[in-house]
Amino acid sequence: MMNRRQFLSAAVVCGAAVAHAPRAALAQASKYDLLIKGGRVIDPSVHLDGVRDVAISAGRIAAVEPTIATGAAETIDARGKLVVPGLIDIHTHTGRSAEGPGLVLRDGVTGWIDAGSQGADRVAEIVAVARTSPQQGRVLVNIGRGGILPGGDTMDLTRADVAAARDAIAKHRDYIVGVKARLSRDVVGTNDVEVLRRAQEAASAFNLPLMIHMGQTASPMGKLVDLLKRGDIVTHLFAPPPNAIVDDSGHILPEVLAARRRGVWFDIGNGQTGHMRWDTIGAIMKAGFWPDTFSTDWNTNSKTTGVVDLPNCMSKLLGYGMTISDAIACATLNPSRIFPLFNDRGTLNVGAPADVALLELREGSFEFLDNYKGTITGRQRFFPAGTVLAGKRVPAA
Repeated sequence: MMNRRQFLSAAVVCGAAVAHAPRAALAQASKYDLLIKGGRVIDPSVHLDGVRDVAISAGRIAAVEPTIATGAAETIDARGKLVVPGLIDIHTHTGRSAEGPGLVLRDGVTGWIDAGSQGADRVAEIVAVARTSPQQGRVLVNIGRGGILPGGDTMDLTRADVAAARDAIAKHRDYIVGVKARLSRDVVGTNDVEVLRRAQEAASAFNLPLMIHMGQTASPMGKLVDLLKRGDIVTHLFAPPPNAIVDDSGHILPEVLAARRRGVWFDIGNGQTGHMRWDTIGAIMKAGFWPDTFSTDWNTNSKTTGVVDLPNCMSKLLGYGMTISDAIACATLNPSRIFPLFNDRGTLNVGAPADVALLELREGSFEFLDNYKGTITGRQRFFPAGTVLAGKRVPAA
């Protein structure tokens, strides 16, 4: 039998144990900062497509398992949704407005490239937006030193100023990651080959990629693509004739095939005018020339156009036979390979930065628009359903 002193001592020990029990339980329950439960995880980087839980700690992916029983400080119920790496959009004009990064972030875009909104004269304005962007944002400097101009960026060939572009890159080397050359006839006139040559000269001096805006050019596409090096990007690959990537018989140009073999990337660049027409898309898809990346050519009025958002653009080839996993790869894994700053993104592998997009894949009847007021109907469409950036849930609009 206990004496009074022993009883009081035991009571103190029990009381201490009870007092510490909730804290211990809380510590155990909060092993992770965030837990995304029960979603269909599609991660092309590791060939994963299945229902999984995703745990996040300290801004990084901590575990991806069929079931994670340990609790977290916060949980997202992802049942019925797709859980994919954060989306990367390599052709936008996000930097043209201070609110741009936040708008695309809510669409699941956790990395963006502003593709040539400004040239050397005013590129600092785009760089300033990228510096304050909540997610990773970078810039391609337009070889036309005045940037995008209503009368054409480089109709006046003196605007294709190699020295000015090089000076701008050197000054903003941490944020300028490439050069953009817009080559359509209404942008450059008949100067396309010389503008491309100058843009390549500026980019190559820093071992940077060049992105060309193709479609409706004065020169044949084959002549232009022959000037591209490994790592360069052709955007607007679905642009219709004149000078599309297919000939009149629907065959992919041999110069285009050679460019892909030597490591040139081909990007969609949805846009609003002159870049997509369903008959050209059909011919290119029939020829089996699939895009490397989806991108939007986004600006602040995209919600009111056929662009809408990146998930909408990703949906447009599902009816042509593209798989869901391949569509996701074109907005995650593939763009992560183009620009070095994204090398550790586009994946949900353990240890990677915890950038995650939640998507709804809805079944029904959906109308998709090209740039010529043409429509097709698809039975599946991706919708943005949530974003996690650096391990933290992004508030909904």
